[in-house]
Amino acid sequence: MFSSQEYLEKKTGPSGVGRLQYLQSLVTEFQDTDKEDCKEQVLANLANFAYDPINYEHLRKLNVIDMFLDSLTEENERLVEFGIGGLCNLALDKQNKEHILANGGVDLVIQCLSSRNEETVLNAITTLMFLTTPASKPAITRVSVVECMLRFQLSKNSRLSNLATVFLEDYCSKQQVEEARQAQAGEAVGITLPSAPQET
Repeated sequence: MFSSQEYLEKKTGPSGVGRLQYLQSLVTEFQDTDKEDCKEQVLANLANFAYDPINYEHLRKLNVIDMFLDSLTEENERLVEFGIGGLCNLALDKQNKEHILANGGVDLVIQCLSSRNEETVLNAITTLMFLTTPASKPAITRVSVVECMLRFQLSKNSRLSNLATVFLEDYCSKQQVEEARQAQAGEAVGITLPSAPQET
């Protein structure tokens, strides 16, 4: 359920901790801690807050979108999972989408397609679909990505196969799919894929 500002004010009361202050405390905790498990928990919480549009302005003000983008390059797969989950939750909003696109988000999200974590891969595909605009479409539907989706489409994992099918049918032209099939038949090197994403 999405919250309204009026509902939040009623719920927290005049002396309650405001949403912005709470989110600020999470960001500060993430930045100050050296413990990986604490970082994971905080980033997971921020990703959950990113689900509700009432939080978007606060998350932008606190540079949380950049935190999510930065987490995509972490070696810790859990941080990558929560980072891409947060971006997926934010990416349909026009302002958030523009920020992600302007800060190298497409290439960072595409890198997540090679994760062994099923949720990371599913969120990456969904995020790419949400980030698609006339300007970003050529990068999102490049041959290596379409080739990757063709391989995902053959997966025994129905969630992955179905989402890849939606991507191919709704975001790619028949010509792009055919070019990717030809690249697969040749020696073209696409996105490195795991044998199958691991379920979490």
